[in-house]
Amino acid sequence: MSKTAALRLGTRRSRLAMAQSGQVAQTVRRITGRPVELVEITTYGDTSREHLAQIGGTGVFVAALREAVHRGEVDFAVHSLKDLPTAQPAGLVLAAVPVREDPRDVIVARDTLKFTDLPRGARIGTGSPRRMAQLNGYARAHGLDIEMVPIRGNVDTRIGYVRGGELDAVVLAAAGLSRLGRIDEVTDFLSVDTVLPAPGQGALAIECAADDADLIAVLGELDDPFTRVAVTAERSLLAALEAGCSAPVGALADLLADGQFVKEMRLRGVVGTTDGSRMVQLSTTGPVPETDDQAMALGRELATEMLAQGAAGLMGERAH
Repeated sequence: MSKTAALRLGTRRSRLAMAQSGQVAQTVRRITGRPVELVEITTYGDTSREHLAQIGGTGVFVAALREAVHRGEVDFAVHSLKDLPTAQPAGLVLAAVPVREDPRDVIVARDTLKFTDLPRGARIGTGSPRRMAQLNGYARAHGLDIEMVPIRGNVDTRIGYVRGGELDAVVLAAAGLSRLGRIDEVTDFLSVDTVLPAPGQGALAIECAADDADLIAVLGELDDPFTRVAVTAERSLLAALEAGCSAPVGALADLLADGQFVKEMRLRGVVGTTDGSRMVQLSTTGPVPETDDQAMALGRELATEMLAQGAAGLMGERAH
């Protein structure tokens, strides 16, 4: 392909996917001076009306994009990293993990209410077993009376349930609302001490063919080493728990700084039953990993401790 030809970026059709892919396209244009075309691809996860937990969750938004890269219909693809299965497929490479957006979950509630101010019996919508488990667990521990309601749909649909009065609140990812320019609709940011995000939440994954050295080099300029080691540790934890991305697993690796210098990385993990009655939550802290292998070792180590405390029995769906 000539150095001036347009690069084709494969993206899901949702408004959020188009927004985040558009931002990546802009950066790639700036770095390369080449035009970047967005190629819209419909995935199984976009067309299925089943709940994610039922269709398996793992990879339902990703497979069609990966196939398009394999077939050469697009040059590279942008995914929400939390949607990626933990195993990297042959022939593709994770060329870049850009700087992560805010990884937290947020509440959009009626009457600008915060989570802890919701009335007794408040109906809160989410499609995520992870969010259900942790919010139910928090409610149990703090004497709150809430009802978690399973929902699907895009951001407009979900917030529409609140605006229409069907639900008191919905739980969404801060990063998605930020990329859509809708962060001002958030009524409460949930502390990661209350709800640990999904592994990789807030981060993007940019994938291309493993044999396209020129493109790998270009996309590599978008890579953020700290974000990459953090999400690698989180995803290694998920993989070692043998859990799919719809399992009720939360994980967050954050960097602990001493003044200007990043000293250590802390990895926290949680798994629980969706009713919040049983939770295993642990953390480990170590030197900031300098390689993917070190980051993966940190994730495996924490997963081993969690499994020793009974995490496997809390996950429901096991991905193999």
